[in-house]
Amino acid sequence: MSARTARLLGPQRRNLWFWVFVGPFAIGLALFTYVPLLWSVYLSFFDAHNTVNPTEFIGLDNYATMLQDGAFLSSLGTFLLFTAFIVPATFGLSLSLALMVNRLRFAQAFFRSVFFLPTACSYVVASLIWKLSLFNGVRFGLANTVLGWFGLDQTAWLSTTSPPWYWLVIVTVRLWLQAGFYMILFLAGLQRISPQLYEAAAVDGARPGWQVFRHITFPQLRATSVAVVLLLVINAFQAFDEFYNLLSDARGYPPYARPPLVYLYYTALGRDQNLGLGSAGAVILALIIALATVVQARWFGLGRKED
Repeated sequence: MSARTARLLGPQRRNLWFWVFVGPFAIGLALFTYVPLLWSVYLSFFDAHNTVNPTEFIGLDNYATMLQDGAFLSSLGTFLLFTAFIVPATFGLSLSLALMVNRLRFAQAFFRSVFFLPTACSYVVASLIWKLSLFNGVRFGLANTVLGWFGLDQTAWLSTTSPPWYWLVIVTVRLWLQAGFYMILFLAGLQRISPQLYEAAAVDGARPGWQVFRHITFPQLRATSVAVVLLLVINAFQAFDEFYNLLSDARGYPPYARPPLVYLYYTALGRDQNLGLGSAGAVILALIIALATVVQARWFGLGRKED
């Protein structure tokens, strides 16, 4: 073996084994993530009707069309409303679950697993369960059965727009699916807090409960809380499965509660199949996500050294 080959392989062929294990994943990531992303940016500058190999360059026309499209702007409003519901609800529920599980002296692993288990469930499957079993129709579903026990009128949850009961269905299914994951993040943060802080607070006369949580526990969870909020906002931007599977039917998707990805799905793969326009909308959405992430990180001081 030559000296150059030996340097490339590294000591004990470590470089070779590194690429043996990492190479397939790196190739898959490039082929199925980065290449489609770059191609989507490329398509956004062309008139790409029914083709992924366009020839007519139109510059920024697709971007101008999307930014003037009332339906696209309305979908961004739907995202903001969804975010206003799901972010604080998930944050509060996951933090509450983490605090309760962290205080358990027995069966902690069991309850941690039980609350985390829904995270492994498919969004499509969960949406169908919510739609067909819990909030189904006017005469069926667990929710209407419970209302009937109390003599209340039954509700068409997914088609009633005044009041918009469909938000209850959408938010609860997302809440059930993701609260366990963020609970684990908060649990990790709670377990990093030094017990000496609580002992010092007890010596100083701090009362257990809200006072200790407000002045010790929650400030010590600052970094975890910022990360959770960032992830929640990004995931809210990417909402698609629950909206599409809950609200669409044989007649198509209703005109209300269309988040950006649902709107872009129908733009790029609907009747017109305008891939250039859909790609421009996807790029705009990606830039909004990046901007929102940077603004939040700067606002919360993510990565800044603590005094």
